[in-house]
Amino acid sequence: MNEGLEGRGTRARRMSGVDFGRAARDYATFRAGFPDRFYDELEAQGVRIAGIDAVDLGTGTGTVARGLALRGATVVGVDPSAAMADQARTLDEQASVSIRYLQAKAEETGLASGHAELVIAGQAWWWFDQPRAAAEARRLLKPGGRLVICSLDWLPLPESIPEATEALIAAVNPKWTMGGGNGRHPRWLDELRAAGFGERAAFEFDMAVPYTHEAWRGRIRASAGVAATLSEAEVARFDEGLAAMLAERFPEDPMAVPHRVYAALGRR
Repeated sequence: MNEGLEGRGTRARRMSGVDFGRAARDYATFRAGFPDRFYDELEAQGVRIAGIDAVDLGTGTGTVARGLALRGATVVGVDPSAAMADQARTLDEQASVSIRYLQAKAEETGLASGHAELVIAGQAWWWFDQPRAAAEARRLLKPGGRLVICSLDWLPLPESIPEATEALIAAVNPKWTMGGGNGRHPRWLDELRAAGFGERAAFEFDMAVPYTHEAWRGRIRASAGVAATLSEAEVARFDEGLAAMLAERFPEDPMAVPHRVYAALGRR
């Protein structure tokens, strides 16, 4: 799924029957995580990582949580899906990091107030009740702590792999309305302001993510519009169509897939 559609939070919550646990294995295997540059940019914005306590809301398979842990943070990953947490623990073991996972919602984590210097939500904010999640983040943060909302979105540029892929998803799943984005979410700054966060700022950068045909197919299966909502038979038919389209229109393997990183930050 493209994570770049402005205003998609409401649309995302309207999609019924979304269960990323059904796509947990593909999610863990094929979805690209935030690059090192993202964490460098956070630190350049004054977000200290080494030695802090952090909470990763909507952690999924722990991609952001691991990135923070590898830089010296103590991290709690929060997600309602036990299947995602199982995949996360396997990846943590491979990366030689230790992260605590809590099966809970971002709006009501159950963690103690003032627990963290950093609360972060990567590729997940649109799935939350944003005002409630922002209030919970504020409760979790120590004075001066930071809330970071971030995304790593494919860019459906004209004649690009994402544009062609989005057309296939929309054809097989008309309820999917999350395509066509530009990877920018300025509304997040408004939400931070409404929740009482100060010193708001944003940064972005573009990058090409390398994907083999197999990996791109796995990455798309692990999206809200495919394995998280369709039946197994529908997913299999879609995957066959995607493989045929890639072979015909984008024979290079691996492929360079355009993406944009965007982050909004606020201080408690």
